[in-house]
Amino acid sequence: MYNIYVVEDEDNIRDLVVYALNNSGFKAVGLLGYKELEKELLKKTPDLIILDIMLEEEDGYTILEKLKSSDKYCEIPVIMLTAKTDEMDKVRGLDMGADDYITKPFGVMELISRIKAVLRRAGVSKKIDENNIVEFKNIVIDLNKRIVTVNNEIIKLTYKEFELLLYLIENKNIVLTRQKLTEEIWGFDYEGETRTVDVHIRTLRQKLGELSSYIVTVRNVGYKIVD
Repeated sequence: MYNIYVVEDEDNIRDLVVYALNNSGFKAVGLLGYKELEKELLKKTPDLIILDIMLEEEDGYTILEKLKSSDKYCEIPVIMLTAKTDEMDKVRGLDMGADDYITKPFGVMELISRIKAVLRRAGVSKKIDENNIVEFKNIVIDLNKRIVTVNNEIIKLTYKEFELLLYLIENKNIVLTRQKLTEEIWGFDYEGETRTVDVHIRTLRQKLGELSSYIVTVRNVGYKIVD
């Protein structure tokens, strides 16, 4: 049984989500904010966190940043749940490491489906993590420390750039469509998906420098990384 923490300060929404999850085979705990989340994390590490952005004590972005900067909690999948609908708000959360982003109002069945999808992707990541180090040409990815080095120099990647590079390398020589990359890295579909993938590929190429030539654009389809 998967354990899920629901961090939401609106009682009716929190109670609805917790009730729905508990009746769908999950074990859900409702929490008001970071202080309560912190206490629960000390007791047990959940399989997933549903995190509202508009919280009274600390906003969801701040909490997400704390989680992703923690060696102990950085691998916990996080789904942002919020009334913010602006695309840049979504991109900000996803670039900070959120695994999915659901706007209010939402359907309970959709939420459960999204949760299952994120958990499936997290399961794949855990299998990859057992290898600890992934190497491609002069690129070395330390999965435990989440550090990428190029020609023995550390480069600073955003959370999503890191995941994108790793996914490309794990699927080297395979053409990956923009839709596939969106589903695997961002975990949701939205109108700006093509632009988001393209922007991340562009910034990733800039940071890889001369090794960026290994990332190949397949016209009208997507991208692949080649030997």
